Amino acid sequence: MTSDGRSYRLFNHPLLQASSSLKDGRMITEAQGPLSIMPGVKAALEMIDGQFPAHVGEKLCISTWTPPVPSVAFQRLAQSQIKATLGIRTPDQVTISITEECPNRCIHCALPDSGRHLQLEPEKVKEIIAQILKMGTTLVIFDGGEPATYKELPELVASVGDRAISTLFTSGAGFSAMLAEQLKEAGLYAVNVSLDSPVPEEHDAIRGRYGVFRDAMRAAEYAKDVGLLVDLYVVIRHDNIRHLQEFHNLAKGMGANELTFFEVVPVGRWSGRTDVSLSSADRTAFDNFVSHSGAPRIFSVPAARRRFGCFAGRTWMHIAPSGDVYPCACMPQSFGSIYEEPITKIWQKMASLPFKGSKTCPMRKS
Repeated sequence: MTSDGRSYRLFNHPLLQASSSLKDGRMITEAQGPLSIMPGVKAALEMIDGQFPAHVGEKLCISTWTPPVPSVAFQRLAQSQIKATLGIRTPDQVTISITEECPNRCIHCALPDSGRHLQLEPEKVKEIIAQILKMGTTLVIFDGGEPATYKELPELVASVGDRAISTLFTSGAGFSAMLAEQLKEAGLYAVNVSLDSPVPEEHDAIRGRYGVFRDAMRAAEYAKDVGLLVDLYVVIRHDNIRHLQEFHNLAKGMGANELTFFEVVPVGRWSGRTDVSLSSADRTAFDNFVSHSGAPRIFSVPAARRRFGCFAGRTWMHIAPSGDVYPCACMPQSFGSIYEEPITKIWQKMASLPFKGSKTCPMRKS
């Protein structure tokens, strides 16, 4: 126990006992047991050691990307981490793009509107959720298109239950104060608000619609007002990396729980674009910024990939509005359709991917 007076049990297994305490607002982890020296376990604990949590209350919210401690969902995640040391794959994180409908016309969209108004029917989504929960999933992400425009969204969130947390990716379009209340009541854990620039005019230009920056900020406020965790989600590119400090200042000023940075993958409307990718100097500047920043918490997906390797088809799976199932949202290689076979079978086929755990993104080549 530290001077902060709080300690949280992360793992309680005969082969691994781990806990996290708080000191000066940062998480300090301790672990013992035979599995504590395993590379995967050490990497997971080192990833949070010394970091700010997303939120502290009765429960420790390490990140908007992981279940709170203690919870049924976190226990399940801990079990999947133990299984991973034995080589057993679990789709811990599943993204479900419930609709391709969206009022924005983002120049970088990874899922451009096909014009067919594709969406997954509510009962089919519930069926998907039931299947992936049985497979061990502990994070269900509702995505689009713009999922806030999907009228049965609260109903879908409620179907997740306590075995996993659910989160929502939104541009802010269609995200109202009433919807925030409904989602909170249904059990939503966090809202990921997508942001391309801290400059309103730049963000609107990239998103192809005037006022979308305003919508994003309102969505964050509505989510905070009802007690949902808020993550500002930024895809860093060569042209917006100059705004790192401004992104962090914005997150801090609005009281966001987390600021996530994901490195651009040139797919969708930007397929083949090389000018948007980060240079070696960009990556160095980014890593330096992350290592020297204070609260709010920063989750660096590039750092996680370097530490754990590619998540696609190993701990991550993506389901498109067409029903096609991909290893991740950035890899347009379907391994099957939810309308033709059980998701378990499709997940098993992904075991053949040669790059699982690779430090190199197969779509980015770096």
